[in-house]
Amino acid sequence: MARARRHQTKTVITAGSFFPLGATVQPEGVNFAIYSRDASEVQLLLFDRPNGPPTDVIPIANRTKFVWHTFVAGVKPGQLYGYKVLGDFDPAAGKRFNGAKLLIDPYAKALSHKATNLGNLLLAYDAASADRDLSRDARDNSHLVPKAIVVDDAFDWRGDVSPAIPLQRLIIYEVHARGFTAHPSSRVKSPGTYLGFTEKIPYLKSLGVNAVELLPAHECHVEDFLRGKGLTNYWGYSTLGFFAPESAYGTGRKPGCQVAEFKTMVRRLHRAGIEVILDVVYNHTAEGNELGPTLSFRGIDNRTYYCLTGGPRDPGRYYANYTGCGNSLNLTNPAVIRLVLDSLRYWVETMHLDGFRFDLASVLGRDASGFVGSAAFFHAVAQDPVLQRVKLIAEPWDLGTYQVGNFPVDWSEWNGRFRDTVRRFVKGDGGTVRDLGARLTGSADLYGDDGRSAYNSVNFVTCHDGFTLWDLVSYNRKHNEANLEDNRDGSDDTTSWNCGAEGETDELGVNRLRQQLAKNHVCVLLFSAGTPMLLGGDEFLRTQRGNNNAYCQDNELSHFDWDRAAANRWMVEFVRKAIALTRRCTILQRRKFLLGRDLDSDSVSDITWYGADLGRPAWDDPELRTLCYQLDGSEEPSDLGDYRLFLILNADHRVQGVKLPPLPEPQCWRRILDTSLEPGEEWCDPGREVAIEPADQYLANPRSVVVLIGN
Repeated sequence: MARARRHQTKTVITAGSFFPLGATVQPEGVNFAIYSRDASEVQLLLFDRPNGPPTDVIPIANRTKFVWHTFVAGVKPGQLYGYKVLGDFDPAAGKRFNGAKLLIDPYAKALSHKATNLGNLLLAYDAASADRDLSRDARDNSHLVPKAIVVDDAFDWRGDVSPAIPLQRLIIYEVHARGFTAHPSSRVKSPGTYLGFTEKIPYLKSLGVNAVELLPAHECHVEDFLRGKGLTNYWGYSTLGFFAPESAYGTGRKPGCQVAEFKTMVRRLHRAGIEVILDVVYNHTAEGNELGPTLSFRGIDNRTYYCLTGGPRDPGRYYANYTGCGNSLNLTNPAVIRLVLDSLRYWVETMHLDGFRFDLASVLGRDASGFVGSAAFFHAVAQDPVLQRVKLIAEPWDLGTYQVGNFPVDWSEWNGRFRDTVRRFVKGDGGTVRDLGARLTGSADLYGDDGRSAYNSVNFVTCHDGFTLWDLVSYNRKHNEANLEDNRDGSDDTTSWNCGAEGETDELGVNRLRQQLAKNHVCVLLFSAGTPMLLGGDEFLRTQRGNNNAYCQDNELSHFDWDRAAANRWMVEFVRKAIALTRRCTILQRRKFLLGRDLDSDSVSDITWYGADLGRPAWDDPELRTLCYQLDGSEEPSDLGDYRLFLILNADHRVQGVKLPPLPEPQCWRRILDTSLEPGEEWCDPGREVAIEPADQYLANPRSVVVLIGN
């Protein structure tokens, strides 16, 4: 291979250090270190321009513990670089080294640009050949592949510290960093960027949320099959760099600016008392299956990074696919565990994140026997002093296993059981009341037997993956035609109800019912024991026009239309007041399991269940659609003193006359909320609650949620 040298300077190269991995800035230059167990040779390439030729090709002669390392004097932050890794090309055995391919450093902290039009330079074979992945492509792709950028970690944090909000007080807002402000209606200076996001912080604070859960913001790759259709990987679940913030969300003012701009976003959110949780994808990478691009891990050390499979003649040719995305990272290998833990620590210590939501987290606990709650990765996280102090949230399933309730004690989980049960109950399905009781009280059946508490249940009704809240009450079936897959993609199990008309309608009665059901969903979510998560935009009834898999829609279908927020200001105010109620009535913030016991010797149980006639609920009656319960507010500190709440959840299509439990004199029941009332009239302001007459009964309108206070 021809070597290009820097102009007018002589590059001084020394052995350097095998630790830390990646490109580390030092006063005299930069230390480069990359892991590859099977490689026979590694070359470091330096570039002056993202699409230009290399200015230096430096063979790395030093290897320690399978880490190839060198120190290059005079290199400074901003330097562009990549690697070429040589070795055997034997795909049947799992070795896919190809010295023609420029490779991205797995520890790169920023990338120069997005990878585009790589398909015709990734593999050289006849697309019709059954053995096309066995051909080695000798064409050089260095001018196309994104370059890693040497990054200086220095940043003026201005005394930033994490808000350190306990899980029992957390209200999470799931949101896309770009989509939040990309729409022209956002009227921010830098739409669709980290800095643009910060301009909406006052809105978040006024709403009452205190944590944002960002969809993936690691640098991702857009697959060629999407580019060919004019689409993109909008959600970002196709990671190319586990240390690099997504460059497309930067302002582009200079290469690598996305790093400082991400930090600025975090600093400003923290200043507002809002934590930052990042959705991370350590279960697979952007390289896909054996037919996918060679961009990084595959060409650096395929047998280390991936779970491989095959037959007797080709035991390492194929990729285990627990994710549905073509490959799965090998989290049983110490080098891969180190990569993931190094990445997590970097995002905590250098980028100041407060926690992580792990996509398809069941993959992280897989070994040859399947999912194991005591897997090596979980042990490594549990012993890490940095990761012990942040929030760890699992999406507890993958392509082949559903592990809700089975993660280790220091993990919270997205509670899919909560989502499914609440959706079924609110739309009026029968036979749901018994399971609803378990979900309302913190899902002790899932989390109570292993030392976890109710707040380990992250409750949600909607999330990025599926219908928005408005679409949940507006569509019976998915409408994913815009994805150009003939509506085959996305789940067919929507557990939704269109209230009598499919999609948008001018029928006042239908829209009135939809609004009421949307309010009911918000109430059940926020008033249940556990950690609630709102899907961003649900508070103003954002729609994706029935698309329940908008992963490839970086356009108005997914972007927040802030004009809709203005039009539905009443719903924003409804959600704000619902969140405020959980702050005021702290029993609604209580994240311990509600067990129906008297915990302070006042002869009142923490929760008491009632049927409409004050008897016990007929839990197993398939026709029961009304559930009532009383909460003892004296269990938690509050400015309200000794108070009780009485909640009526009426999913029936008929009015229900509900008898109210007696209160000690001179207390009486007063109405705080009734979702059946007109928009803007559902809530009574604090101190102005309406006394119930007659005092012992309330008529709950069809499909409504009622909250009464007694004090």
